[in-house]
Amino acid sequence: MLWNWRILFPHVCCASFLLFWIMLGTVVEVMGSQPGIPLSVVKLWASAFGGEIKSISAKYSGSQLLQKKYKEFEKSVRVEEIDGMKVVKTLAKKMEEMFRMKKEAMRRLVEAAEEAHLQHEEDPELQYEYFNAVLINEVDEEGNNVELGGEFVLEPNDHFNNLSVNLSLSVVQVPTNMYNKDPAIVNGVYWSEALNKVFVDNFEKDPSLIWQYFGSAKGFFRQYPGVKWHPDEHGVIAFDCRNRKWYIQAATSPKDMVILVDVSGSMKGLRLTIARQTVSSILDTLGDDDFFNIIAYNQEMHYVEPCLNGTLVRADRNNKAHFREHLDKLFAKGIGLLGDALTEAFTILNDFNQTGHGSVCSQAIMLVTDGATQMYDDVFAKFNWPDRKVRIFPYLIGRESAFADNMKWMACANKGYFSQISTLADVQENVMRYLHVMSRPKVIDHEHDTVWTEAYVDSTKGPSLMTTVAMPVFSTKNETVSGILLGVVGTDIPLQELMKIIPKHLLGIHGYAFAITNNGYILTHPDLRPLYQEGQKRRKPNYSSVDLSEVEWEDKDDFLRNAMVNRKTGTFSMEVKKTVDKGKRLLKMHNDYFYTEVKGTPFSVGVALSRGHGKFFFRGNVSVEAGLLDLEQPDVALADEWTYCNTDEHHEHRSLSQIQAIKLYLTGRKPHIKCDRELVQEVLFDAVVTAPLEAYWTGLALNKSENSDKGVEIAYLGTRTGLSRTSLFVVPEHLSNQDFLTAEDKEGVFNADHFPLWYKRAAEQVPGTFVYSIPFGGNENKSVVLASTAIQLLDDRKSPIVASVGIQMKLDFFQRKFWTASRQCAALDGKCTISCDNEYLPLNKHLPQTGLFFGEVESAVMNKLLLMGSFKRITLYDYQALCRVYAGSSDSARSLSHVSTCVSFMSRGKTMMVPCDTEYPAFVSERTIKETTGNIDCEGCARSFVIQQIPSSNLFMVVVDNKCDCSSVWFIISISILNPSAHNESLKCDRLKFQKDRKRPETCHPFHPEENAMECGGTAGLSAPLTAALLPLLATLISR
Repeated sequence: MLWNWRILFPHVCCASFLLFWIMLGTVVEVMGSQPGIPLSVVKLWASAFGGEIKSISAKYSGSQLLQKKYKEFEKSVRVEEIDGMKVVKTLAKKMEEMFRMKKEAMRRLVEAAEEAHLQHEEDPELQYEYFNAVLINEVDEEGNNVELGGEFVLEPNDHFNNLSVNLSLSVVQVPTNMYNKDPAIVNGVYWSEALNKVFVDNFEKDPSLIWQYFGSAKGFFRQYPGVKWHPDEHGVIAFDCRNRKWYIQAATSPKDMVILVDVSGSMKGLRLTIARQTVSSILDTLGDDDFFNIIAYNQEMHYVEPCLNGTLVRADRNNKAHFREHLDKLFAKGIGLLGDALTEAFTILNDFNQTGHGSVCSQAIMLVTDGATQMYDDVFAKFNWPDRKVRIFPYLIGRESAFADNMKWMACANKGYFSQISTLADVQENVMRYLHVMSRPKVIDHEHDTVWTEAYVDSTKGPSLMTTVAMPVFSTKNETVSGILLGVVGTDIPLQELMKIIPKHLLGIHGYAFAITNNGYILTHPDLRPLYQEGQKRRKPNYSSVDLSEVEWEDKDDFLRNAMVNRKTGTFSMEVKKTVDKGKRLLKMHNDYFYTEVKGTPFSVGVALSRGHGKFFFRGNVSVEAGLLDLEQPDVALADEWTYCNTDEHHEHRSLSQIQAIKLYLTGRKPHIKCDRELVQEVLFDAVVTAPLEAYWTGLALNKSENSDKGVEIAYLGTRTGLSRTSLFVVPEHLSNQDFLTAEDKEGVFNADHFPLWYKRAAEQVPGTFVYSIPFGGNENKSVVLASTAIQLLDDRKSPIVASVGIQMKLDFFQRKFWTASRQCAALDGKCTISCDNEYLPLNKHLPQTGLFFGEVESAVMNKLLLMGSFKRITLYDYQALCRVYAGSSDSARSLSHVSTCVSFMSRGKTMMVPCDTEYPAFVSERTIKETTGNIDCEGCARSFVIQQIPSSNLFMVVVDNKCDCSSVWFIISISILNPSAHNESLKCDRLKFQKDRKRPETCHPFHPEENAMECGGTAGLSAPLTAALLPLLATLISR
């Protein structure tokens, strides 16, 4: 698919260069009679401007002073090569300890819940007032507390996303479709009150805990700390804890499942609607460790996805969504041959199990039909008896009960459960019952398997990515030999907590840590983009199932991914292309990867170190007194998301800043606070070395003769330890870009997973070179120019980059300096502009082209520069892109029309965002080319240009005569949508069938000989004849 560059330019990535673009209206006035543009004149302009702007940047940033100060310590510091394997193993141990503490907290909850239930006697008449999460602090028209409400003290707490919570009590949420005073609910709420004390004790033992909860098999949800819940605009709270992945994973073992849907003529109308909803609800209960397929049957077998005939697919979000789309296409006709459908289902399960690709654990057939005229015991005898490894779960659709006995017999004879669904409102509760049957073996074994979810966002708990650790709770009463699941306890671990223990100072400027699940999905990675902006930040449809291979895509053979999935320890290296500044700029690096397993979890962790300066670290040493004195200066700040000291471990430390915590750690007699001693020592060293900059900047600010026009607004620096200093040369209210170096400027500050953008870009330039860039917030031009340079410790390639310094100056100040240096151009009746990376900056009022890529404005010149080799085109891939689907009246009318990061040129018709894979170009300047000249043929008119590097910068000046009209030449860029599913059925099928390596959960509980198969559902007992037929059969099977 080819798209016009004029539409898609924002997606294009460019190298770190800045073009000064000068279009000369009358070349003769500069050149006299010389043909073409004289290179010597352009070189003079470039040299004059380069010298002027570097002088300003160096002077106000204090770069030479800071370089000198670090040099003074050169002989006393020790440069070391970073041991990546040691770093990743240490990180893994810290993660193990964090997860172990959360796991122990859950074990205490399990023990308390099982003991409380053991001591409780069920009372159907029990009356008990509890704090309902929706009703607390609600009053009636007379001002009295409503029933199950009551006064509930709530106070804001920043540890819980600034929500108002109660740290002493929990609250209970009951799904809207359930009666909150049902005897089963009231009894469960009553005995589970015992968890309140354990919730509080857990939080005291581990203050880093956030939400703790118990999800009951009866449907209610107990949450600590107590918080008020609010219904949606329809007055409904759809949340049912039993539908959550953490509940399902903890309650059951992985499973292979075939869903049979009756589409015979009797299923027309409401019955088919209920059947579709039933199937959809079953899909909700499946997770990434499960495998499934759906077959619609009448007199023939109809695979809902025809290309998946005879196999199963993983129940990931994408596959389930794909099948849901096909459910709407089902229609009823003909007669239903259930025997053939059951035979097909048993055959698939048997064949797929033998491949070893599925769950290799539990197996089930879900039968959704309005009746069965016989019991099909011959089919079961052939495929399932005597072992009964495949459970049968029949769902009778409709109010008719004529076939109920036959269907219940099927369930009872095959360790399943029978349910009748008469209305849409009955669907969810009836579907959920099968989970309790599937959990029986685990309950009887009394195996409290710990489960961990993939990364996800739960809107009921806040906007942050998290993983959940959960454990099942069982009844321990003697009479429940058949196994009763009471529910599941769980707690959330924000992935931000994992980020805090990453030793960012050891990973270097471009290094990073990442973790994945047993399925290869990303738990945390700096390139994971779970949200997209469209009016407000929203989750992408497949945000929780982004595979490692989709961000480390240069690893074509999945070596790194597969090694980590299989929990190996090792190393790997490859050349990578990383984009920064929201995909606008490209960095090429060679990364070394180190990885190992996180024991006690299904996760593996890795670190990436870039070769060159990224592989080295140095250690300096200063006295504690000197370091603290300079660290506590008002111009000093430490990276908010780095952990110098753990202030979460004890409640009394929560209010401390990192600098205060460091002081307590170094000076307190018994501080009881844990700090990273190595990082603390190095940040003290950086505080001392950078301290002279504060006085230097203050002197410049106080000198009235300096910076009289206030063109330079801010000086700043950052060091390898996350320390930063800033100095304002203007009052804060007069700053042109007030977001810079604030929390609003995500790319411009030290974060948990990256160094500031200006630091990264400066580090990749030749020492002494300044990098000039123009920050943008969204689509807004900030009207400033940033200039930054890197500070090296030693004069060789093994030297670590110890710091970066820079300034922010006004854009118009920057432009005036350019015009002063190139006044000959200003004297012409021509057009002169500046292009920064892929932004095009105006130097006069007639070219409002800020934000456009150079190739968008001067296509002919950019095409020529590519042909000449001044720039190289590099192909990049984005496997987390979103495309806008313009939907017509049918699925076949849908078309993918544009990538979400690009500007839309269509406005009519219904649209939706769908995941897609894209291929797009980047353009990299050839650094060895310092200057070049060329000519362009524009429809018979020759147009000349000159390109000249500006010294000591990432700038290039391009001068082009304006005597030819080249507007008919377009810079065409091919941006391809790689998702074949919208265009090629064969490739789509291959993609659905393809399964990457995965590591199965270590435990499996498919069945147990002590199960009571007679607990198999239905509101009424079996008829006498069928009971008589079933009992001898079961006795025979059990005896075998």
